[in-house]
Amino acid sequence: MLNEIYSETKEHMEKSLEALKRDYKTLRTGKVNVTVLDSVKIDYYGTPTPLNQVGSVTATDATTIVVNPWEKNLLQDVEHAINAANIGVNPNNDGDVIKLFFPPMTVEQRKESAKQAKGMTDNAKVAIRNIRKHSNDQVKNLHKEKEITDDENKKALDEIQKITDSYVAKADAILKDKEQEILTV
Repeated sequence: MLNEIYSETKEHMEKSLEALKRDYKTLRTGKVNVTVLDSVKIDYYGTPTPLNQVGSVTATDATTIVVNPWEKNLLQDVEHAINAANIGVNPNNDGDVIKLFFPPMTVEQRKESAKQAKGMTDNAKVAIRNIRKHSNDQVKNLHKEKEITDDENKKALDEIQKITDSYVAKADAILKDKEQEILTV
């Protein structure tokens, strides 16, 4: 019974870390990442469709993304969708592909990105602590219902705290790596 609570706790905390990594993908780092276009949808025959499903999206170098629609008649639609998404750059349509030129990040932009990463990490830590509270409540209910002894209750709460501490440390390590990536010129 307690092992189920431990494994459920670990599983939920792991999901919090995965969500944190997904959030990080929205941040701009030193080099461009095609995930900045993940939220861009175009009207493809009446259906809002992600950009990467109507053409290839590649980062050709540290500051350029090239969007090559599979159907050339979609060039205008893709251009309008990128403009509407307001990602901070204007698309350049050469009649064949659309190129997005991202200016190099300034020191202030890098610091702001690092600050956003810290905020995202803090949110993940709050989620981890909420999972700890839920697990502790489950253990306390088992103790209240006399399904576990006082000693088992204390050991279970200690184990949940150890699990929580390890996931908070993992979140901090992920943040440290991300800050390094962001602040490296």
